[in-house]
Order: sequence, then structure tokens, then C-alpha cells
Amino acid sequence: MSVAKPRLPASERRAHVLGCACRVFADGSYRGTTTAELAKASGVTEPILYRHFESKRELYLACLDASWADLRARWDEAIEGESDPALWLKALATSFFEAEKKRPVVSSLWIQALSEAAEDDGIRRYMRAHLREVHAYIAAVIERGQAEGGFLEDRDPRAEAWLFLSLGILKMASLRLGGLMDDDFPAIIAARRTWLTGRA
Repeated sequence: MSVAKPRLPASERRAHVLGCACRVFADGSYRGTTTAELAKASGVTEPILYRHFESKRELYLACLDASWADLRARWDEAIEGESDPALWLKALATSFFEAEKKRPVVSSLWIQALSEAAEDDGIRRYMRAHLREVHAYIAAVIERGQAEGGFLEDRDPRAEAWLFLSLGILKMASLRLGGLMDDDFPAIIAARRTWLTGRA
């Protein structure tokens, strides 16, 4: 006689569906993934899926939110673990790409979202706000680093934050293309670090 599994509370079921969906989207694509596939991966029916998320887009955007929350927590830890403020941006980049090597979630979701933004106004609006939030985090790290003597005072934190973010997106694209920039990336990073810190 089989024993029925206990029903998860709604909040736990929603979190479970979200976690499964993030993995499915990251391994596939936003456009190519169906709600039937998302429901099956989560072990729920499509009606249950729609009880927690009104649409595939809403679920996808929730995955972007969740992945950013996870990345932000890793970045907070990386900064706290690095005593030299001149190395804070390096710590952020290292933390990001080490996690992405194990399972590329953020990079996969961002690249997909940037592609979809051309045709989906909801995703475009989301990504504009989302990337501004990521940019604000990085700019605040640079400003704090300047206050603590890690970065040169005459560098513009907002401009430098956009450059840092754009290099990250470029690196994501490079990974998608089989390491297109692997030979050049160390020199690019070294040049940026020298510009920001005044150190060779």
C-alpha cells in the first residue's frame, strides 16, 4: 500500500516550482520551454503551476529575481571575505564565474532575456529595471572602495559600474561561443584594474 506524500504548504510549493523552473529555463530557453515541461519538472500539474504564477513570463521573471538575490548574497560574502578594497571587483567577478562554472544559471537567464527583450515588451521593461539594480549595487561597491582607498578618487563609479557589468555580459557571450575571449580576457581585466586602482 503506497503512502501519499504530504502536501507542501503553498509557500514551499511555490519555492519548489520556482527552483525547478530556474533549472529548466537555464538548461533550455525561455521561448522553447513549455509550461507543461515546467510543471512536469516541478512534479505538479499545469493548473497548480498557474495557481502560483499567472504566466510563463511571470515565472521566468521570478527566476531572474531569484537568481539575482542568490548572486547578490554571494557578492556580499565575497566582499566581506576580501580585506583589500582594491580587489573587491575581482572578488565579485571570481565569485560569479566560479558559481557559473558549476551551473550556469544567471548567465543563461540573462543572455536569454536580452535576446527576448527585442520582441517582448514585458521582458524588456523588466531587464531595464533589473540591470539598473545590478548596476547600482556595483556602483555602490566602487564608491565604498574609493572611500576606503582601494580605487582612485577621480574614477566615476557609475561609469565604471557600467563597464564592469558590460564586461560581465561580454564574458557570458564569450562562454556561449566556446571561450571566444579566453586569450584576451586576462589582459582586459588587468588593464581595467590598473585604471581603477593605479596598481600594476
